[in-house]
Amino acid sequence: MVWRSVVISQPARLKREHFALVVEQEKSARVPFEDIAVIVLNNREITITHPVLSACADYGIGLFSTGDNHQPNGVFLAFQSHSRATRMLRLQLEIDKPTSKRAWAAIVQAKILNQAFCMKTLGAGDADRLTSYARRVRSGDNGNMEAQASAYYFPQIMGRSFSRSKEGWTNAALDYGYAVMRGACARALVAHGLLPTIGIFHSSEQNAFNLADDLIEPYRALVDLHVATHLKTDTTLELSPTDKAALVGLLNVDVAMPRGVMSVLASIEQAAESIVRLYDGGSELMLELVLPPYSRTRSIRNVAPAPLGEPGALVRLDAA
Repeated sequence: MVWRSVVISQPARLKREHFALVVEQEKSARVPFEDIAVIVLNNREITITHPVLSACADYGIGLFSTGDNHQPNGVFLAFQSHSRATRMLRLQLEIDKPTSKRAWAAIVQAKILNQAFCMKTLGAGDADRLTSYARRVRSGDNGNMEAQASAYYFPQIMGRSFSRSKEGWTNAALDYGYAVMRGACARALVAHGLLPTIGIFHSSEQNAFNLADDLIEPYRALVDLHVATHLKTDTTLELSPTDKAALVGLLNVDVAMPRGVMSVLASIEQAAESIVRLYDGGSELMLELVLPPYSRTRSIRNVAPAPLGEPGALVRLDAA
């Protein structure tokens, strides 16, 4: 199924008419709820009715709010939308340490290999160096290869002076893209009865999305590649509506998974399903993660992501 991502960047009123979302602006738009995966509210003058909120819960739609800085600051998710949520909670709490550590190693390997693929695509740095880091990941990533890879990776693709703590367009774009991807991960996990608070590796008591922060890791390179390809040469600090729409549109580009080519949203659903199987007595070999075509790792099947294309299935509502 091709889901749509709806981005609203101008004043509007959202209401429900039967089975569709109606966005009232100068020119109104109607989108069936069953076609929507994500709605991003990117203006302070948007009003939303309770029936729309209820429909978002019923249809499993991730509804994002944004703050004064126009970065996503909240996501509305369905409450106990899965009939076996209590059973899944028990399984999450009872997973043994060796299994969770091996699963985290598999996720870290996928993340680093995708970073290497990003470098190779951009022709930046030594991608083979990151591939060697991925081969050296062990259970639980006790050697902290994830951090070592990132320390080399970001200056290569973003420039030597880049720092994640520095304000500017690049970090604003990364933060926006990561936030949207994280919310999509949380949406998929909730839909499969998992509690995002309880992670495989992440375990902060102040984080309601620990498991989403585990699942997002292999997808970060998709955001990195897009941002590195569209770097601004001026001193622009803020993202334009076009920038934000393109970052949300990454949810709809095609990647390859073990079961075939599909959108990022569909692949996240598939990855969430594989996490359910992990908790239900499986091993890290059951994880289905996005990997580049040249990878051969000891614990993850070989999969090849398709090149990023133009974001599809994106409804952008920014008319005045």
